[in-house]
Amino acid sequence: MLAYVFWHRPADGVAPGDYDGALRRFHRSLAARPPGGFIGSVTLRAPGCAWLEGADAYEDWYVIEDFAALGVLNEAAIGRGHRSAHDGAARRAGPGTGAIFRLLEGAPAPADARVAVWIDKPRGVENPLLAPLLGDGMDAARAGLWQRQLALGPSPEYCLLAPEVPDGVGGGRRLAQGWTAVVSARERL
Repeated sequence: MLAYVFWHRPADGVAPGDYDGALRRFHRSLAARPPGGFIGSVTLRAPGCAWLEGADAYEDWYVIEDFAALGVLNEAAIGRGHRSAHDGAARRAGPGTGAIFRLLEGAPAPADARVAVWIDKPRGVENPLLAPLLGDGMDAARAGLWQRQLALGPSPEYCLLAPEVPDGVGGGRRLAQGWTAVVSARERL
């Protein structure tokens, strides 16, 4: 299971309420007529997004079955049934960046997440066993551990989405030397 994650903020001069409405319309459009391989989507408020210059941002999660479904979603988003909703949001959008993540363990439920723990490791460091390091204390029925597969701009390598911060990554106590964890609140739009 994969997720296309897109961080963005409104263009200068676009009222937040207008932007929120355009985003809701686009996500409702996808839910009403889901493309093949599409599991679901959600927009979350992402305060202080470091990879968007520390600005408050929005974080869209498009959960899909596989890379083939990503291509279908890409075409469908600007195709019949979704184009006007997509273009309405795109016209109001300012800077953005994205990445593709793969679900390593747990639930693919970004809509239920109240916190995101973004984890990065130094370059050249091999991955330790991830489950004991990052997922310790994670409720696998309500949280998901994701790993970046494809970077389309700056973004951390791992993300733990959960209703609350699990013990294993809280405050970075269990991270290997040089690894960093940033915990941030998430609010569903």
